[in-house]
Amino acid sequence: MGDHLNKYESPFVLAVDIGSSSVKVGLFDALARSVPGIEESVPHSQTVATDGTSEEDADQIRNAVEQAIDRVLAKAGGLASGITGVGFDSMASTILGVDAAGDPVTPVYTYADTRSAPDVERLRNEINVPIVYDRTGVMQHTSYVPGRIRWLRRTRPEIAARVAKYVDVSTYLFSRWFGRGDVKASYCVSSWSGMLNRHEMCWDAGLLGRLGIAEENLPELASWNVPERGLAAEYADRWPALGDLPFFLAVGDGAAVNVGTGCIDETKVALTVGTTGAMRVLSRGPAPDVPTGLWAYRLGTDRTLLGGSFSEGGNVVQWALDNLRLPPVEKLNEELSKLKPAEHGINVLPFIAGERATGWSTSATGVLEGVRVSTTPIEVLQAMLESVAYRFALVADLLLPGVKSGYQMIASGGAIKNSPWWLQTMADVLGVPVGVSAEQQDTSRGTAILALNALGVWDDLDTHQAQIAETYVPDPANSDIYASARERQAKLYSKLLG
Repeated sequence: MGDHLNKYESPFVLAVDIGSSSVKVGLFDALARSVPGIEESVPHSQTVATDGTSEEDADQIRNAVEQAIDRVLAKAGGLASGITGVGFDSMASTILGVDAAGDPVTPVYTYADTRSAPDVERLRNEINVPIVYDRTGVMQHTSYVPGRIRWLRRTRPEIAARVAKYVDVSTYLFSRWFGRGDVKASYCVSSWSGMLNRHEMCWDAGLLGRLGIAEENLPELASWNVPERGLAAEYADRWPALGDLPFFLAVGDGAAVNVGTGCIDETKVALTVGTTGAMRVLSRGPAPDVPTGLWAYRLGTDRTLLGGSFSEGGNVVQWALDNLRLPPVEKLNEELSKLKPAEHGINVLPFIAGERATGWSTSATGVLEGVRVSTTPIEVLQAMLESVAYRFALVADLLLPGVKSGYQMIASGGAIKNSPWWLQTMADVLGVPVGVSAEQQDTSRGTAILALNALGVWDDLDTHQAQIAETYVPDPANSDIYASARERQAKLYSKLLG
């Protein structure tokens, strides 16, 4: 072991983060510190199309995960013998159909696939929406599984007829690695499907009947800290250091971020902006009521993640970079800082990838109102990023009604951590200080912490505190300007989407 690694303490855990654009795998020590030089990121991507398609071959994702694990174990060398468990988090709301042999008969459909919009609308008309919302913790939407199963059965009945079981991508991976069709799915990942009864902790029987499927068509459920063990011979030979170790069931990546940034109770609120965005609070105890517009996902049997998520975030920046004549990305923060808040007169609905919280429209698209001949590309970007902050404020109003103190807002995600201007704007719009996580790998760190807790190395999820790099304090004058701009956005939303 090199001298620079002497400070890292065993036991170690392997943390696997299955994101929508890449798979990240790293080695973390007993203090949930990433061991430098022993991490890998393997890209992968979905097929997208203008009809709402967002799908990916299941084995393309599997190959990316396996390559990343291969490379990390090779880098780890002798440290691999100190690994005591493997933790997983996964992009949420994925689904694929497998046949009786466990082979995929569909691609992996992601949360971003909107082709099920008409099926979601029909389903909403058939069910008692408030009651099902309370049972499942979610508003039925294209980002969830029920509408997607209805869509598959309607549009591709010959394929649907071959499906023996519907699983999320992490459960599919486990079934391959352990050579069994009876591997479990976590309550956490299953909450993100929109089919889990969060009070009884089982698949929602009422919804299953509407979808024409039964419990045997879905995985058995268990808490994230109930591991699978005993790799199939092929993988035991490939990964001898992991052969008999516990592989803990995957959690949704959003839950892992909360844990990784130390947002594990009501005193800390996670504000995450990566490709997409979310605001979440993790609470302990019985399943809470869900304010209309938000969602509630179970982490395990005793914790709930309450919040709202957005289909927009860093993808707004990428769209602008791809389509507007903007300065180089490294100069965007400097150029944005020269502009006055909301002085451009542009009103934006930033739904370039559709809407989730808070209206859950199945037909929303992006809107720019007020563009003039004098409007510059940087002003368009400014207006779009401000508009995303307004959507976060809507969630904050529901999640933290009337509260402006007594909690800490902690920002994470590469899209916002790399933009001091956006961080300050978010603080101004929300009217509360926004701290910035000092952790470099918030999601993977959270996954490692969950594994360490399940192994008994950590007594709870905050045995070693996450660190804050800096805090952005709101400017009251800017907050007043943004309050007026929020009202204009609300009027535009009401006019176009009701």
